[in-house]
Amino acid sequence: MTIDTLAYSKALEAAGVDRNAAEAQAEARASYVLPQLVTKADLDVAIERLEHRLTVRVISIVGIFDAALFALLRFAH
Repeated sequence: MTIDTLAYSKALEAAGVDRNAAEAQAEARASYVLPQLVTKADLDVAIERLEHRLTVRVISIVGIFDAALFALLRFAH
């Protein structure tokens, strides 16, 4: 994600913000705020990881249930 710092500072100036303050604010946002924002790609990766972890847990639970059921059936005979 990028920001047009010139357009951003001009919009601030048009709203009555001093030019130096507007430029400083635009540069600060571009340098310090934007790099911290989460992107759609970041979220997609996080969701994939969570889906994988959930799948592994469900398979583990099913395996434990199957083992317990098998043990109970074997014990009953």
